[in-house]
Amino acid sequence: MPVDIVISDSPRARVGALMETPAHERPQERLEREGAGALRDAELLAMLLRTGTAGTDVLSVAHRLLHGAGSLAGLTRLTAEDFQRERGIGRVKALQLETVMEIARRILRQSREDGVVVETPEQVYAFFEDALPALDIEKCWVLCLNSRHRLRRCAELTKGTSESTLISPKEVLRAALLHGAREFIIVHNHPGGDPEPSKADYAATRRVREAAEVVGLSLLDHVILGNRETDRAGLGWFSFRSAGVL
Repeated sequence: MPVDIVISDSPRARVGALMETPAHERPQERLEREGAGALRDAELLAMLLRTGTAGTDVLSVAHRLLHGAGSLAGLTRLTAEDFQRERGIGRVKALQLETVMEIARRILRQSREDGVVVETPEQVYAFFEDALPALDIEKCWVLCLNSRHRLRRCAELTKGTSESTLISPKEVLRAALLHGAREFIIVHNHPGGDPEPSKADYAATRRVREAAEVVGLSLLDHVILGNRETDRAGLGWFSFRSAGVL
C-alpha cells in the first residue's frame, strides 16, 4: 500500500493536502517514478516523516528540520529529544528518526574503518574529528588493529556522563578479542574540550595494559580527544604513548 504523506489522517486534511500538491510532485510519486536518487533532501526526509501537522504539510516540517540542523549531516547529530521539539513529531516518530540517524552514523563509520591505517594520535584524531562536536557526554571506543595497524573494527563500549566515563578492562579486551585484534588503541573523549588525563584515566590505562599482556595482546595507545581551541597544547588530543606512559 502506498505511503500516505499528508498533513493528518482526517478526510478534510487529506483532501487539502492533495489539492495543495499536484500528484506528480508528491515525494512518493516522484520516488516511484524517478527513484530515490532524484529526490531532494527535504523530500527524502518527508518520506521518513510520512505525515505533517494540522495546517502544515510534511514537506514544510522536513524543511524546518533541515534548516534547524543545517544539512542532512547535521540531522545525524540530533537526538530523539531534539526531534521531538519540532511541532508535530511525537515520541515514537522521534525515536524512529533517531534510529535512522544512528544507522547512518554507523554506515559512515564502518565505511571508513575498512583497512584504514590508524597508529598515531594524529590519525586517531582525524578519524573521530567529524563526530566530536556532537558528543556532549564521554564515550569510549576500542580501535581493533591487525599486525600492520590496519583497522579491523571501531567498537564503541561505554557511555558516561558529561564529566566521566567508565573504561572496563574486561569490556576492552572482549572487544579486541572478538574482532581478532593483535594490537588495539583505547579512545575516549572529554566533552569539556581539555584532553588532559585525570588520575582515573592513568589508572584505567595501567589496568588495561596489564590485562592485555596476560592474554597476549598489546595496548598500542590510549588517546583522549578534546578540542584544539581549549587544549593548552593546541593539539586537541592527549596520547599516553607520546607522553611516554606506554
